[in-house]
Amino acid sequence: MRALVQRVTEAGVVISGSLHGQIGQGLVVLLGIEEADLEADATWLAQKISQLRIFADEDDKMNLSVQDVDGQVLVVSQFTLHASTQRGNRPSFIRAAKPEIAIPLYQFFVQQLGQGVAQPIVTGVFGADMKIPLVNDGPVTIWLDSKNRE
Repeated sequence: MRALVQRVTEAGVVISGSLHGQIGQGLVVLLGIEEADLEADATWLAQKISQLRIFADEDDKMNLSVQDVDGQVLVVSQFTLHASTQRGNRPSFIRAAKPEIAIPLYQFFVQQLGQGVAQPIVTGVFGADMKIPLVNDGPVTIWLDSKNRE
């Protein structure tokens, strides 16, 4: 399971021209699920994200988590995080999980993340064509992979 986490001052998700959800200060999590992912991957990733200390403290050091700043979280499914570009120039998404595997894991991840933050989790719609307007704060962007826990 892969996540691209961005610290934001604001973000939203627009579907078919309508605002579906929005957040203020917090995190945008683009979540990619592959065929080999399990609930253990989702649990690890949700805990890591909720405790990630990437918000500034009173000394302007990245020392606070989204929990500490009472921030919000927007989670958007993004199968393209599992793109393979080894052959040619057209990405292959063969490692991305099919909906029957990905949707339950996506929902489980959102539920697990919700246990680690005070604010309700805002989500996109799995499989929808979405526009994600956001203001990246810093910019701070972190790549996490449950199969490569660096």
